[in-house]
Amino acid sequence: MQTSQINFAAFGPEHLEAAVTLSRLAGWPHRLEDWQMALALSEGIVAIEDSRVVGTVLTTSYKGDCAMINMVIVDKAMRGRGLGRKLMDAALRIAANRPLRLVATAEGLPLYEKLGFQVTGAVLQHQGIVGDIAAPAETEAATTADVEAIANLDRLAFGANREGLITYLAKVGEFAVLRRDGRVSGFAALRAFGRGEVIGPVVAAHLKDAKALVAHFITARPSRFLRVDTTADTSLSPWLAEQGLAHVGGGIVMAKPPNRRTTDPAATTFALANQALG
Repeated sequence: MQTSQINFAAFGPEHLEAAVTLSRLAGWPHRLEDWQMALALSEGIVAIEDSRVVGTVLTTSYKGDCAMINMVIVDKAMRGRGLGRKLMDAALRIAANRPLRLVATAEGLPLYEKLGFQVTGAVLQHQGIVGDIAAPAETEAATTADVEAIANLDRLAFGANREGLITYLAKVGEFAVLRRDGRVSGFAALRAFGRGEVIGPVVAAHLKDAKALVAHFITARPSRFLRVDTTADTSLSPWLAEQGLAHVGGGIVMAKPPNRRTTDPAATTFALANQALG
């Protein structure tokens, strides 16, 4: 059977509507605004057959420190033709020599392992509608003057300069902070995403502080649909489930080369911005 030619092009704003359709067919909750944010922070490639977008990939580079590969989607009808591998090859070229990270599905795992990625952890996705819980006394809304300190704390926790991401989040969402001795010692972000709103990233020195930061936004959003993507090693997951945010799935954290950096004790990432952006 003859197949038509697949062409590749730089991912531009003109491809966003098609990307939303593709992600919805894959069962993802992303809105147009979610794709716009991802593209604004990234470079990407689309695969096109007969003027129709049949595949996407984005590479989100955090300065020269690392790159996240994300939004890897191949139209179900196009699978088995090596399209996923070609999209990944394009993403790797965009990333250049940066260390790489991604969150994989079980379906994508074999391809990423062939490309040299290794499993380094697991993401646990929690979501739901939470009732009333006690408001934390120690958190407060961040101010514009706090954004630089938030970006610096995020850099310590994530191990890469994500100033662009933090600045974008400050425009489309809001931050809460914890202060110790007059300095920002922890923060959480909230923004609209998917079916409701997502809390993340959340960065703090201790699990207790992370819970307080998440609770800050839970109490501010009674009866609203909320999502939190945490990692298995933070121990935040059981508490989220206790609050009514059910564990509904997740992903496989991978890196190339494996991430061997030492975590700064003053800053741990307890929740991700989302699985695409880390």
